[in-house]
Amino acid sequence: MTQVSLSSLLLTVIVQSAFAQNPSSSSPSSPEALNWLQKIAAAPRHYNYVGTFVYSSEGQIETSRIIHLVNEEGEQEKSMVLDGPPREVIRNNDEMRCYLPENKTVVTEKRWLRKVFPALLPQPLINLDDNYIVKKGKQERVSDYASQVIELEPRDDKRYGQKLWMDPNTGLLLKAAVMDKGRVVEQFVFTDLKIGGEIDKDLLKSQYSGQATEWRKTNLVSSTQGSGKLGWQVKDPPPGFKKIVEMKRNLSGKSRPVAHIALSDGLAAVSVFIEPSSGEASSPVEGLYHSRGAINIYTRTLGDNRITAIGEVPPATVMQIGNSVTSR
Repeated sequence: MTQVSLSSLLLTVIVQSAFAQNPSSSSPSSPEALNWLQKIAAAPRHYNYVGTFVYSSEGQIETSRIIHLVNEEGEQEKSMVLDGPPREVIRNNDEMRCYLPENKTVVTEKRWLRKVFPALLPQPLINLDDNYIVKKGKQERVSDYASQVIELEPRDDKRYGQKLWMDPNTGLLLKAAVMDKGRVVEQFVFTDLKIGGEIDKDLLKSQYSGQATEWRKTNLVSSTQGSGKLGWQVKDPPPGFKKIVEMKRNLSGKSRPVAHIALSDGLAAVSVFIEPSSGEASSPVEGLYHSRGAINIYTRTLGDNRITAIGEVPPATVMQIGNSVTSR
């Protein structure tokens, strides 16, 4: 639920989670709760909605406005940060364009692993029960909606948990929290929300489209690669994490494409970037860094290459993944 140089790896990084660690690893998930999760994952692709939501983490608060339209062309969406430096993201299905007026920059890229509230769950949901105990919680009122709570407890300490508040009628998320051993790491919650109804397509146009014609343009191109084609591997990932894609992509501030391997446990995602060491003074020092909310970053040097692992997982997990990167 979050939004690098390392921040430029992701335009917006958004995550969720909740609940205590180390439940009984053999406890079964609730079939009803698993069905609710499928509904939550599918909801943003089926409903129009307009709302204002608040992101909070470690005393920081950020308010955003979102307009989401579904029609015969697919999904169209506009989100705007209302606090601090302005930022606007226009999405047409999986193509995203981010307007940064203070930097007079427009960044375009394909949505791969990025999750934007309330569309936080991947689709399809695969192997969740292997790594999380999914439970149906109580009903609570959120933003004037009667919500159903769904809890996801991690089966080990390699991942965070999640607590989700959903509208039972549509499945749309009303609130989502990431928690680590009972501590709220970060949270999204709608403060006002309208689901359904007609939406004027003009509302989805960028307010910066006219002036942005003179701004700097950055196109973050990516190309998927066949398994093993990158020449790199994550040899010993934490239990439950599996490779989902290999690609080459260019990043802001990088003169040439970098190798990118993405892993997931069915819910949480970790990206690994491999690039030649630049030797520049501005290059990040090796070590573990905390970004914002649930995002942790680990960087190290391997021969003449720099390895960076970034993800919505505990520090030990992102370090294990980063230290497991080897050449083939």
